[in-house]
Amino acid sequence: MNTKTGDTHVGYEWIALSVTTIGVLMASIDGSAVIIALPTILADLQASFITMMWVLLGYLLIVAAIVPVVGRLADILGRKKLYNIGFVIFTAGSLLCGLSLPQFHGVDLLVYRMIQGVGGALLMTNSVVIVTDAFRKGNIGFALGVNGVAFSAGFLLGPLVGGVLTTISWRLVFLVNVPIGIFGTIYGVYKLREPVVPLADQIFDWAGAIAFTAGLTALLLAVSLYAFPITGVWVVYVMCVVTVVSFAAFIFAEGRVRQPILNLHLLSNRIFTYATAASGLSGLARGAVLFVLIFFFQGPYGLDPLTTGILMTPFGAALLVTAPISGRLSDRYGARYLATGGLLIDVGALIGMATIVSTTPYWVLAVLMALIGAGSGIFWSPNTNAAMSAVQPNERGAASGIRTMVQNTGQMLAIAIAFPLVLSTLPVAVLYHVFLYGGGLSSDPLVLAAFELGMHQAFLVSAAISAFAAIISFMRPKHAPDDATAAT
Repeated sequence: MNTKTGDTHVGYEWIALSVTTIGVLMASIDGSAVIIALPTILADLQASFITMMWVLLGYLLIVAAIVPVVGRLADILGRKKLYNIGFVIFTAGSLLCGLSLPQFHGVDLLVYRMIQGVGGALLMTNSVVIVTDAFRKGNIGFALGVNGVAFSAGFLLGPLVGGVLTTISWRLVFLVNVPIGIFGTIYGVYKLREPVVPLADQIFDWAGAIAFTAGLTALLLAVSLYAFPITGVWVVYVMCVVTVVSFAAFIFAEGRVRQPILNLHLLSNRIFTYATAASGLSGLARGAVLFVLIFFFQGPYGLDPLTTGILMTPFGAALLVTAPISGRLSDRYGARYLATGGLLIDVGALIGMATIVSTTPYWVLAVLMALIGAGSGIFWSPNTNAAMSAVQPNERGAASGIRTMVQNTGQMLAIAIAFPLVLSTLPVAVLYHVFLYGGGLSSDPLVLAAFELGMHQAFLVSAAISAFAAIISFMRPKHAPDDATAAT
C-alpha cells in the first residue's frame, strides 16, 4: 500500500516541527509552572495537600490511560485531525482551570486538569508521529531532539513564568495557555498535512478499548490512592478487583476481534519492544526525582517555591544542550550505545543524589541535576528515534500510543512509590507547612533524619531501576537509521 500522500511540499517537515514544538512548549511550561503555583492555589482554594497532589496525578493518570486509544484512532482517522483536537481540548481545559472556584476546594480544578490530560494525550501521542512522518530517515533523531529542546525550554521558562504570573494571579498560569492554544490550533489546521494515508477499511475495537482503559485506570488509581489516600482503603481493594476483571475482559475481547485496539504484534519488533521497555523503566526511575527535590529544597533547604523552581533549572539546561546533539548522532550512528550511555550517566548521578543532606552545598546538587538532565537528553532522542523508526508508517500512531502509555505509567508509579518512601513518616501538618511556606524540617532533627533516609532510599531505588533500564537498552538489536524497519 502506498502510504504517502501527494499534498506535502518542500519544507513541510519544518512546518510540522514548528507546529508540534508549540504544543510541546505549551504543555511543558504549564507543567513546571503549575508545580510552582500549587502552594498559592492551595491557599486560595482552601484545598487539602492531598487534593493538590491529585491535581498533578490526575493529569498523568488520564494521559497514561487513554494514549493507546489515541494512538489507534490516529492510525484510523489521521494524526492532523486528532492533534488539532488536542489543542482545542487542552486550551478549553486551561480556561476552565483558570476559572476554578474556591467553594469547591480544588475538586473542580482536579476535574479540569483531567480535561487538560485528554488534550495532552492527543498532543503528546501525535506530535512524535507527525515529526517522524514528516522527516526523512537520517534527520528524524535531530527533529526529535529539537522537540526535546522545546520541552527543556518550557521546563526552564515554567518556574519563571509561573513565579511572575503567580505574583499577579495563579489563574494566569492556566489562562496564558488560551491564546497560545488558539494560535496553535489555527496554525495546525491550516499548515499541517497527512503525509501518511490513514488505514482504509478499519474498525475501532470499542470493547477492547473500554476494557483496557478501565483496567489501566483502575490499576493506576489503586496504586495512587494507596500512596495519596483521598478515600477509604476499601476503594483501593475495589480498584484491584476492577483491574483484574477489566484486563480479563480485555484478553477475552482481543481474542475475538480482527483489528485489536493494541497492535501487540508490534512487540515482535525487538527494537521497538526494547526501546519501549527502556523508556518505561527510565520514566519509573526519574519520575519522582523532581517531586522529591522540590520537598528537599523547600524542606531542609527552607526555600520558597519560586526560588526552588529557579534552582532546579540545571535539569532542563543540560537536556537543552544534549537532546539535539544526541538526536543528530543517533541519525548517524544508531541509538543503542547513546541511549545506554545516557542511562548509565543517570545511574551515577542518582547514586550521588543518595548522599545529599541538608548541609550539602548547592553546587553539588546543581552538578548532579545537570548530569541527570544530560543523561536524560542523551537517552531520550535516540531511544524515541529507534522506537518510531522501527515500525511501519501506518502503525506509528499505535506505536506512539503504546510507548507514551508505558512511559507515563512509569512516571505515575514513580511518584506513588516515592511518596511512601520519603514522606509517609512525616506528620501531615509538617507536609502542609513545607509545601505552603517552605522550611519546617530542619528544626526537628528526628524528622529531618527520617526525611533524608527516605530520600536516600528513593534515589537508590531509582538508580537500580535506571541500571536495569540500561541493561534492557543495551540488549536491543543495533539500530541503524537505514535498516531499522527491517530489524525484528
